[in-house]
Amino acid sequence: MIEVFTLAFLMLVSVASVVAAYLAIRERDMVKAIVYSAIQSAMYALIFYVLMAPDIVLVYIPVSVGITPAVLLFVTKKTERYDGD
Repeated sequence: MIEVFTLAFLMLVSVASVVAAYLAIRERDMVKAIVYSAIQSAMYALIFYVLMAPDIVLVYIPVSVGITPAVLLFVTKKTERYDGD
């Protein structure tokens, strides 16, 4: 029973990460795209945690969920927020 719950959770989180990645690609507002990318990274961290890779999670969360979005938000603040055509 635990394995079925684990696999169902992994499938749900995987679909959520794909949806977040798609939204990040399609979004024209850079700040929203960065937030979607951070959500996608958080979903990957959950997947790594469930797959029992705590060493990867300990590095992945601060870098991909914390530092990278912070740097991208800082750079976006220095440029235009919306992607223009």
